[in-house]
Amino acid sequence: MIELENITKSFGNLNVLKGVSLHVNKGEILSITGPSGAGKTTLLQIMGSLDRPDSGKVLYNGTDITTFSERELAAFRNRHIGFVFQFHQLLPEFNAMENIMIPLMIAGRNMHDSKERAMELLDILGLTDRATHKPSELSGGEKQRIAVARALANNPDVILADEPSGSLDSKNKEELHKLFFKLRDMIGQTIVTVTHDESLAGLADRRINIIDGRLE
Repeated sequence: MIELENITKSFGNLNVLKGVSLHVNKGEILSITGPSGAGKTTLLQIMGSLDRPDSGKVLYNGTDITTFSERELAAFRNRHIGFVFQFHQLLPEFNAMENIMIPLMIAGRNMHDSKERAMELLDILGLTDRATHKPSELSGGEKQRIAVARALANNPDVILADEPSGSLDSKNKEELHKLFFKLRDMIGQTIVTVTHDESLAGLADRRINIIDGRLE
């Protein structure tokens, strides 16, 4: 489903990615591991069109998105890619339901349909009773599950998660990991995670390791 072909990326004189090629299968949970500074997050950002490679191709179902304009990339991200970050990045002035609705509204869905979809996702994640709570009223685990719901809002091809359990305690880490596999089993969701968490990496369908900008 996703193909990265000979991706290179440098920042000044620092060569971060040195010809990385990999594929991601539909319905797969793939973990990307490696030491700090190895290029994991840079690779994820390029896969998610948040950054452009210096050379190489990023193909989604055969379409090279590196040829897209910034406007085209923004629309593509909204409809095809969901993001989950270490610190959830929920907007504090909006409640849980409204945070989930934001990508739906950006995609042009009306208010009624956006609310309905948000509540559907809250129900799947067991958080309907937290719909009107703002992030400051939610636990760390609840906030990260809301972030996952937001990532799922537009039925993306893939969820890209950067250290998704990095800020969670052991109980909430386990719950988040179980949620990823529930989504894979229920709806065939494709998920790519960058993680230092050995428990999550070990559970993934496939694991790749990056060392010094290359796949090990």
